[in-house]
Amino acid sequence: MNQQFNKGLLLTSLGSFWWGFIGVIYFKYLEFIGFVEIVIHRCLWTAVSLIITTIFFSKWKIFFSIISNKKYLIGLFISGLLIFMNWAVWIYAVATDRIIDASFGYFIMPILSVFLGFIFFNEKLNRKRIFSITLVILSIIILLFFSIKSLPWVGIIVGVSWAFYNLIRKKINVDTDIGLLIESLFILPFALIGFYLVYKNGLNDFSFDNPELSLFILLAGPMTVIPLFLYVRGVELSGLGPAGMIFYITPTLQFLLGYFYYEEAFSIIKLGSFILIWIAVIIYLKDLYETN
Repeated sequence: MNQQFNKGLLLTSLGSFWWGFIGVIYFKYLEFIGFVEIVIHRCLWTAVSLIITTIFFSKWKIFFSIISNKKYLIGLFISGLLIFMNWAVWIYAVATDRIIDASFGYFIMPILSVFLGFIFFNEKLNRKRIFSITLVILSIIILLFFSIKSLPWVGIIVGVSWAFYNLIRKKINVDTDIGLLIESLFILPFALIGFYLVYKNGLNDFSFDNPELSLFILLAGPMTVIPLFLYVRGVELSGLGPAGMIFYITPTLQFLLGYFYYEEAFSIIKLGSFILIWIAVIIYLKDLYETN
C-alpha cells in the first residue's frame, strides 16, 4: 500500500480514538461548569495553543501567505463557523447526557464524506464499498425509525457540520495546523466577548482562586488541537471516503462509553445497528487494503 495513504489511515485512527474516548471523558468531567463556559474555553485555549505551536515551529511565513489569499480566507471562515457549530453542539450533547445521540451524528458523517468525496473529488466507489455504504444506511434507518423516538437534531447537526468541514478543508488544502489557527482566530473574538460576559456576571469557574481547576480547563486547547490535527491531516493523505469510514471508531467508542460508563439507554435495536455498521466498516477497510 502507498506509504502516504497508510500514514493517513493511522493519523485518522488516532484522532478518531482520541475524540471517541479521551475527549468524551475530559469534557464530561467538566460538565459541572456549564456547557457555555466549556465552549468558550475550548475556543479560547485552542487559539492560544495554536499560536504557541506556530511560534515554536516558526510557521508565520505560511500563516501570512495563507491570509493573503482571499479564496483561502473565505474557505477558512466558513470552515471555522462549521467547526464552532460542531464543538458547541457536541459539548451541549455531552453536558446534557446525549452522548449516544451525538454519536448518531458521527455515524452519519462518514456516509456523507463518502458521497462528498465521490461528488467533489471523484473518489472511487466499487461494489464492495457501495455494499458497505448500503449496510450503514440500513443501520441508520433502523436507529432512526425503530430506536430513536424523537428526531436526534443534536446528532444531525454534529454529523452534517463535520462532513462539510472536512470537505472544505480538503478543497482548499492548506497547511493543517495553520488552517486550524486561522479558523480559531475567526472564532476568538466571539469567545473573548463570551468570556467577558460570563466573568462580568460572576458565572465563571475559571479563576486564579482555583488554579488546579483552571489549569485543567486550559487543557481544552490541546484536547481539541491534537485530535483535530491528526484527523484533518489524515483526511489530506488518505481521502474523504477512507478517513470517513475509519472515523467510525469515534461514534463506536462514544456509544460504548454512553451505555456502559454513563448508563445512557442502549436498546437491542441499537446493538443490532451497531453490529451492522461494524460489518460494513470491515468490508470497506478490507477493500481499501486490497486496492491500495
